[in-house]
Order: sequence, then C-alpha cells, then structure tokens
Amino acid sequence: MTAAVTVLKSVGDAPLRPDFDETRLAWLMQGVQANRFLPEPTIDSIFVGDGDYRAIGSEFLGHLVRLGGLLPDDRVLDIGSGIGRIAVPLTQYLTPAGAYWGVDPVADGVAWCKQHITPVYDNFRFDHIDVAHHIYNPKGAIKGEALRLSFEPESFEFIFMVSVATHLPPREIAAYIREARRLLVPGGRLFITAFILDEVAQRALPQRDPRLAFKREGEGPAWLVDRTAPLSAVGFDDGFFERVIQGLGLSLCLKSLGHWRGQKAAHYQDILVVEKKG
Repeated sequence: MTAAVTVLKSVGDAPLRPDFDETRLAWLMQGVQANRFLPEPTIDSIFVGDGDYRAIGSEFLGHLVRLGGLLPDDRVLDIGSGIGRIAVPLTQYLTPAGAYWGVDPVADGVAWCKQHITPVYDNFRFDHIDVAHHIYNPKGAIKGEALRLSFEPESFEFIFMVSVATHLPPREIAAYIREARRLLVPGGRLFITAFILDEVAQRALPQRDPRLAFKREGEGPAWLVDRTAPLSAVGFDDGFFERVIQGLGLSLCLKSLGHWRGQKAAHYQDILVVEKKG
C-alpha cells in the first residue's frame, strides 16, 4: 500500500496553480547540489537535523514547487529558517521580483544567513525572533502561543513551516497557523510538514523509522517519542490539523503522507498545503 496524495480543492480539472517546468526544476535541483559557489555552513554548525544539507535543501525546493505550487515571483516567508538549508536552494529559484524572508529563534543560524546569503542575494532577508522553545531557545522572551511577527497583514503569497510543527505543542501550532493566515494574501498558500498518526502510523509497520516510536500523550492530540524531551519529536492525531485549519477559515488543498511511517512516498515527513480563501 502506498501513501496517498489527497487533493481536496481544485477548480474543475485545472491545476491549483499554473504548471511548472519539470525539466527546469530538475535542472535547478541538480545545480543546487553541484554548485560549489553556493554558501554552506560547516558540519558542526548545522542544528536543523541529520542528512546532507545540500541534498535535503534541494529536495525541499522540489516539494515546495511540485506540491506547494510555489511560484518564482512569490513573496515568501520561511518560519523556522534555521541555518538556510532551504533558503540557499531558493536563491536559485526565486526571481528578483520575488522576495524571501526567514525568521528563526536560533540567533546563530540567523547570523550565518545574514552573513553568507543576504550580501549576495539582497531580496533574501533574515530576522531573529525571540520566541521561547525548550530546545532551540529556552530563554526566549515570547511565548509561542503569543507569536506575532513584525509584518503587515497580507504580506506574503507563500509561507512554509518545514520541521517546525514536528517540534511544537498543539496550542502553539494553532497560533502559528493563525499568524500565517494574517500574513497571507487571499489565495496565498501555507506549506507544513508534520508527523500524522493515522491508523497505519499507529500500527507501527516493521519498515517504519525506529527512531519515531510515538506514544500518545494523555488524551492527545499530541504523540511524543521522549517524554523527558517532549519537543524533540511531536506527532498528532489524524484530523488535528484539519480541525485547526477549518476553525481558522482556511482550506486544505493537499495532504500527502510521508515514508517515515513505513510506506512508499516521495518525501519523509507528512505534508499539508493550506490556502487562504480569496
């Protein structure tokens, strides 16, 4: 059985956004991995997870375009920009008419991006947000539930949160999605990665990633791997995101389940694409 890609909104048989050029996209992705002139942090400074920095960034460029519908001229907000793993590939995709803004609670990652990306790509900007997080910014002054970014309403066509919801409690996820709704233009998209505990994930197939032995936290909706470090990996009941999204008046365009659960899929984490109604 393979993980399904469920498209929940379309207009007739038309694509949700104009067709992208697959040949050009594949060429860009290969170029990102091969281009030795693109900036890359030292291995010991990468705090955004394991795996090859350049390869994972290139992979997500593909996901944002193919699944999210990211356009080259979009104004983009990266919530949880880390140390530029996705920003670097996007420098090769976004045009000067587009713009990228990354925000993150890890000051060192923001400083690296400002030093190595912005001087060459002046439409790429980065800000430190002092939001509290037990792992990434334990002394932060802002509670996640009170998140409000310093941008005007309807400033972005595209917002993404990659490996952010996988490290947040339920109430903070709702706050982040609410803030994304405020910042998106009508018709704008929010791209989220997550761990969704559907029936297949709960059965724990033998092929499932053994690092993600989730156990339900009380009555849910959260599932934790390590209760001593609860935000190291957080999963959620199937349907949790749909309830939050619907409650905020947003529409779920796509839900694509990842191969972390032991099923064949084109990506590791689960992916949701949300649209703000026009």
